[in-house]
Amino acid sequence: MDRTTSAEREVSAPASAARAGRLAAVRPTSDRAHATSADTVVLRGGLLGDWQERNRAATIPHTIARLRDQGILGNLRAVADGTGAEYVGRYPFLDTDVYKTLEGLAYEIGRGTADEAVTAFWSEALDLIERAQRADGYLNSFVQNEHTTREPWEDLAWGHELYNLGHLVQAAVAASRQAGDDRLLRVAVRFADLAVIRFAGTGDGCGHPEVETALVELARHTGDQRYLDLAASFVDRRGHGSVPKTFFSADYFQDDAPFRELTGVRGHAVRMVYLAAGATDVAIERDDAELLAASRRLWDDMLATRLYLTGGLGARHSDEAVGDRYELPSERSYSETCAAIGTMQWAWRLLLATGDARYGDVFERILYNAYAVALSQGGTAFSYDNPLQRRPEHRQGGGAPTGSPPRREWFVCACCPPNVIRWTAELQDHLAIVTPGGVGLVVYADADVDTERIALRLRTAYPDDGRVTVTIDRAEPDTELALRIPAWTDGAAARIDGEDVPVETDGGWLRLRRDWASGTVVELDLPMPVRFHGAHPSVDALRGSIAVARGPVVYCAEQQDQHAPLDDVVLCPADLGSARVHAGRLGSDPDTDVLRITLDARARPAASAELYPVLDATAESEQPAEPTTVDLLPYRLWANRGADAMRVWLRGG
Repeated sequence: MDRTTSAEREVSAPASAARAGRLAAVRPTSDRAHATSADTVVLRGGLLGDWQERNRAATIPHTIARLRDQGILGNLRAVADGTGAEYVGRYPFLDTDVYKTLEGLAYEIGRGTADEAVTAFWSEALDLIERAQRADGYLNSFVQNEHTTREPWEDLAWGHELYNLGHLVQAAVAASRQAGDDRLLRVAVRFADLAVIRFAGTGDGCGHPEVETALVELARHTGDQRYLDLAASFVDRRGHGSVPKTFFSADYFQDDAPFRELTGVRGHAVRMVYLAAGATDVAIERDDAELLAASRRLWDDMLATRLYLTGGLGARHSDEAVGDRYELPSERSYSETCAAIGTMQWAWRLLLATGDARYGDVFERILYNAYAVALSQGGTAFSYDNPLQRRPEHRQGGGAPTGSPPRREWFVCACCPPNVIRWTAELQDHLAIVTPGGVGLVVYADADVDTERIALRLRTAYPDDGRVTVTIDRAEPDTELALRIPAWTDGAAARIDGEDVPVETDGGWLRLRRDWASGTVVELDLPMPVRFHGAHPSVDALRGSIAVARGPVVYCAEQQDQHAPLDDVVLCPADLGSARVHAGRLGSDPDTDVLRITLDARARPAASAELYPVLDATAESEQPAEPTTVDLLPYRLWANRGADAMRVWLRGG
């Protein structure tokens, strides 16, 4: 392999070849399974298609404006043009906000849906990035600013230089694969080559994992195995004191034990899931069964003891940490938006590695709840943390008054908004998996799917409705169409051209294999009754509470829809039979009809004003509660009409 520096060579052949087809964001070299991409899937409408349109029309223009007026793009300009301006911002990793945005824009450019403002920003940003890069490949507008005294790699715990590199690489790979533009890739390869020189053979690591997934994908894209080797080294050196310890202990950085030996997810939630996703990528590429088993074990621990019903991860505002097992408070849930995205990235890689549909179940739970709640209906306000309860008198952080909205137009640390942009832009890359024998549909949406072995049209009102219709346009002989049967459903039914077929699942899949004729129609019905959820008795914060869900969607109650104070509403299991599902507006906008659930409930009588009353064993029981109803809407839509009280978990009685 050519070992000359990247400044002296062009990117390798696989990168150029990738332009012949827009490959997915995650493209394992193994032939066992890979993801669909913008070349093989087009969203035609429905909820996910609407999200992409909102991203294009509102979120992207809004974010580009913030990148300009908040000085983030100007930080790169100060280095590229030598303007003498000081670095703007509290954190040294704000370049990543530009990189994540560019990753999303690459998809819009590749689809031909980018307007002049987007293409102008694209050209401007790429020009600044190219000119800001040092001759040796280093790139970080904070460290390179003439007013900064820090040297490169001086602060590995908090400097986030490799985290910066990771997001640069992911944007660069997207630019090459989606837009056929290798300018950013050449920048990323030079920086990655510098990282290989600096870190290969050392025990040093970055305080914030993320570069691992990026380096694996760069290796996949360029064919240069040095990047895979470095990613594997970063995974395995963690747990051996790879991160200098300041402020926080080793477990915050997942550096208290080797990844292969961790007994459970821990520390900073986003760091944890980014590390796990990178470890899974390494396991896939190296066929490392031990590393994959460790990733699956940690996933199982998270799913069984630490993941919120919404799919959110992170119980503590302090340290933005995962928390202890069963530590799942509703009103203090952190559930950072980036953690939701990182957990979906981890789930998707485990799905590709194992073919186990249960990872798809959790993926969609996060997608429609913990992820979807992060963005306002208008697409220009974002949440950083995502609680499952809000009290009437709640005050936002930073001294904001009672009733302040939980979503904001921007943040001092704005890692979440551009993360939403890139993830929404690449939703089609996470719709289905392609195997040598056919295709497996993971996320049901209105979409056209066209793979080498089979082309089909997928039509559904999912997640509001469980009817899925698949029309085969063409197929090779003996092709498998696999349909994910979610664990939450019971009594799924399927038909081929009107004739019933038995629904016998294998690893969560209904596998249909045959010689498909053009025009064949496959119908799948996934019953979606309203269901009540309780909590494990060790979850002290939820003891005796009830949550409501339907299909993959978790519901919540907002005060403005109730006849009684929300904190006084009581549900009991018998109320499930009263559930009524109906369409209703979200506020006064006629275009925002949503599927609501109404239930019979009770309003408890006023409690004692005493905070800790003395209990009397001879006292009479509480007065009977008054009948009422409780009206619920999808959790993802709360706080779009104001900032009233909200609950996912209602008091049980």
